[in-house]
Amino acid sequence: MTITQLQYVLAVAEYQNFTLAAEKSFVTQPTLSMQVQKLEDELDVLIFDRSKKPIKVTEVGKKIVAQAKNIVNEANRIKDIVDQEKGFIGGEYVLGIIPTVMPTLLPMFLKTFIKKYPKVNLIIKEQSTESLIRNLQDGHIDGAIAATPLEIEFIKERPLYYEPFVGYVPNHHRLKDKKTLSPEDLNVEDVLLLQDGHCFRDGVINLCKASKRQGNDHFQLQSGSFETLVNLSNEGLGMTLLPYLNTLELDENKKQHLKHFNNPPPAREISLIYHKNELKIQITEALKDVISSIVRGAIKFQDVKIISPLGN
Repeated sequence: MTITQLQYVLAVAEYQNFTLAAEKSFVTQPTLSMQVQKLEDELDVLIFDRSKKPIKVTEVGKKIVAQAKNIVNEANRIKDIVDQEKGFIGGEYVLGIIPTVMPTLLPMFLKTFIKKYPKVNLIIKEQSTESLIRNLQDGHIDGAIAATPLEIEFIKERPLYYEPFVGYVPNHHRLKDKKTLSPEDLNVEDVLLLQDGHCFRDGVINLCKASKRQGNDHFQLQSGSFETLVNLSNEGLGMTLLPYLNTLELDENKKQHLKHFNNPPPAREISLIYHKNELKIQITEALKDVISSIVRGAIKFQDVKIISPLGN
């Protein structure tokens, strides 16, 4: 039994197809199939039911796959121990980022990080929170940046910053004369929201303490863009809420419609999250240090009220 054989087993279990598993493992399909067959012969069990389409994991195979994940993770930890002992910060690191954070945060820290840590090959993927959680569990990403708290047993959360919500209120809106906003001013029926699946949407709904419905009988909005929400607000279709960092790049015309909340303002907690096995922790720590130091200068709010991204 070898680590490579176990890695091939995990690939087949994930993709339920030998050809695709081989492609993702960067080997030929006959090589992968032969190694999986060798392991099955050694153990004298069938790990996969090849008569099914797609391929299914047998009952005993499920137990083997679960143990294989532990063994492969522990094997990877050995290299981590050596890297940490040598003070080496390098190698491949796959980082997932939620869509409502990616456009504002990535340009702030990426150049600084790659300049400071040139030996890290940072692979960045924009994914929903649900996908990030699944990929962290399956080992497809090493860390992620998401709105927290998530309260998931296998995930560790390290807060990076607290980002206040800011109201965007056009001239024709009922709140246009308010100097500052309070949560009690909000009504979900005239707040334009992102489409379902965005944690920022859930945070806004929790802030409004209202049901998860669009609240408009004439149209349904399915957009993942804050720019779209701002433009629709300007067309008289309601107000919207923006994360603070998204307001920094607005033109002066649009900035005049921004209204901050009374202190302490509602805010979302943005954290660097990773699996509790702490693989590649030295790179995770380097990311946290760089991002925290940069964002600290951009967001000067001290006291905030954290709004959970979790649904009611």
